Amino acid sequence: MTDIQPSGNNAPRRLAMIVDDEPDMLSMLRLILEKRCGCDVVAASSGLAALELLGDCKPDLVITDIMMPDLDGLQLLSKIQSHDRTISVIIMTGYGTIDMAVQALKNGAYDFLQKPFDKDHIIRVVRNCLERTTLLRTNRHLTEKLNDLALPEGFIGRSAAQKRVLDLLARIADTDATVLIRGESGTGKELAARALHNLSNRCDRRMIVVNCPALPENVLESELFGYSKGAFTGAIQEKKGLFLEAHGSTLLLDEIADIPVQVQTKLLRVLQEKEIQPLGQNKTIKVDVRVVASTNQNLEEKIRSGEFRADLFYRLNVVGVVMPNLLEMKEDVPLLVHHFLALYKRQYGREEVVVAPEVLRHLYQRPWPGNVRELQNTIKSIILSATGGNVCLADLGLAGDEGAAQQDGHSFEELHTLPYNRAKSILVSRFSEGYLRNLLIRHHGNVTNAAADCGLERQALQRIMRRYGIVSIDFKQK
Repeated sequence: MTDIQPSGNNAPRRLAMIVDDEPDMLSMLRLILEKRCGCDVVAASSGLAALELLGDCKPDLVITDIMMPDLDGLQLLSKIQSHDRTISVIIMTGYGTIDMAVQALKNGAYDFLQKPFDKDHIIRVVRNCLERTTLLRTNRHLTEKLNDLALPEGFIGRSAAQKRVLDLLARIADTDATVLIRGESGTGKELAARALHNLSNRCDRRMIVVNCPALPENVLESELFGYSKGAFTGAIQEKKGLFLEAHGSTLLLDEIADIPVQVQTKLLRVLQEKEIQPLGQNKTIKVDVRVVASTNQNLEEKIRSGEFRADLFYRLNVVGVVMPNLLEMKEDVPLLVHHFLALYKRQYGREEVVVAPEVLRHLYQRPWPGNVRELQNTIKSIILSATGGNVCLADLGLAGDEGAAQQDGHSFEELHTLPYNRAKSILVSRFSEGYLRNLLIRHHGNVTNAAADCGLERQALQRIMRRYGIVSIDFKQK
């Protein structure tokens, strides 16, 4: 027997498949999923019938009994994973089949439900399961989008804020206009400068980058403009400056707000006259250099305080480019997360690392005051510090309050608005899951040692672990 009864609700709904040879169980689960979880439901009375339905529909979730005559739950799980690994599977088990349910978890099932059911527990598991499916499918969609993107090297994303910047860079790239790139730390100012250079007719020559704050005043001047032999003590031979080295190319003056006023004066002359005068020489040398400057500071404020020349600012700011921060590009965060995960897995040979959906959700939703650089370094750290095949919130130090809030979607303030039993259930679940994960991390998945440490009998600890879908093998050292 198979049937489908979509809800008449116009709101977006998820599709769940339930598989059981007991009609009463199908009716009870259908009622819970439709009324409490907002799902449309497809029902199948056997494993083979469920496989036939998979060819016609794309469920977000499958809840299947483990003991069925033609195709048991473990076999169906294997078939579903071969068909679409983003479908989350929950196994239903009765007395005497717990070992099979644990095996199902090892084989990739999201969780198991032990008969007789606690309805609130079912609802919580189903909601978490549906969110897992959403994240996995979002992840797959992001991979496809990344493969389709044709952007300048280093740029990832399709937000309106980034598109405006890229359109401007493309329009001004093949000109000689001086450009001032402004933005917060970590927003990719040097990346924008390299895009300008690579899109220009100067791209066949190497772009020269000067980190202005890293050089003392006397060194910065000689590095930029060069010097003659004997120009000062220690000048034992002539040095070609960076302006001459950048002849026919692009010179990036990174963090230009920090250069001394004396050097600003000489730089202004270069921009006005297109010529330099090396230290120790009376003659000037014509240069063909496209100057790009960048800063994360408020130049107008520095002009008012006398630390930056107004005429130099106007010479630099012929075209101004403002890099958006990550808050303005929030819709690009999932793409960036996925890009850096793939990059560092490949770069460091950690392809086996699997990042749990709740970790992805945390990365998508957290603020990034350090912008793309902070996000990039965070993901690099996650990949490098992963001790096993799976990365969960506990590995990020978020198994407690913050991690739990991410998992069930309720802040502590919101809990006070819920019915008492619901709020209590959420808090107990938060504590228990965080406690168990940290306990098993400390003991590398050894349940016997973990039980002795926490004062529980081994069997009691295993029962609690099963209740929260926590498997010891996930915490064993590889």
